Amino acid sequence: MKLKMGLPKGSLEAATLEMMRRAGYLITVAPRSYYPSIDDPEIECMLLRAQEMARYVEDGALDCGLTGYDWVVENEATVHTVCDLVYARQSFGKVRWVLAVPQASAIETVADLEGRIVATELVGVTRRWLAERGVSARIEFSWGATEAKLPELADAIVEVTETGSSLRANKLRVVETVLESTTQFIANVDAWQDAEKRRKIEDIVLLLQGAIAALDRVGLMLNVRVEDLDAVLTVLPALRNPTISHLSDEGWLAVNTILEESVVRRIIPRLKEAGAEGIVEFPLNKIVM
Repeated sequence: MKLKMGLPKGSLEAATLEMMRRAGYLITVAPRSYYPSIDDPEIECMLLRAQEMARYVEDGALDCGLTGYDWVVENEATVHTVCDLVYARQSFGKVRWVLAVPQASAIETVADLEGRIVATELVGVTRRWLAERGVSARIEFSWGATEAKLPELADAIVEVTETGSSLRANKLRVVETVLESTTQFIANVDAWQDAEKRRKIEDIVLLLQGAIAALDRVGLMLNVRVEDLDAVLTVLPALRNPTISHLSDEGWLAVNTILEESVVRRIIPRLKEAGAEGIVEFPLNKIVM
């Protein structure tokens, strides 16, 4: 069995390869090659633009792939959505496609777009979204640098944003959100019905979800005297209840837990004050629940 898996080329590429690495897969991308090598003989990888991924998965050229929900909707593709993988290029969260106009524009509502020009890469979604609101506008495909088309070449744009920094830098304001999107792991409908391929896909997804769950978290282990345990536990936040085990010295306990990396610098001194010793912080690649 060889699973044909598509990886997104472009803005999601680096984040996806990093997630795959954290999941345990070593993927090597050679210059000018669209066929990365992977250290799993049961997987064959191909790099494709996220915009095209859903179409090739639907057609069966690929068994599965990672792409944005936005491009699944744009292509109106019939695929099986295995799961959402909430990571993105910068923030590891959702992205938004927004209707934006220059700050000085007279356009205040969607209705004000009647008869206007809207530039976007997400043509199908934008056209359907406006039609649902009873607005007739001219939708033009944008090959990129969409913000630069305002105000000379278009009255409004529908553009993707994670942090809003690019919109602010171009002195644009958001009128309304058109679509929210996350990265999705999608599968060909027939491939999902194949027991062997489905199990392989589920294994990959489990490890990817574990890698995402571990983002911004670290493990912490420490030793504490039995009489100081309650004081330590009042300081220590935990993903669930911490793991507590006895050491060879019956008067001491070992405590293991997982916590947000951002609180470590505040927690460790308080743990020391509460009687903890031998405190060790360690990175996590995966948390599988």
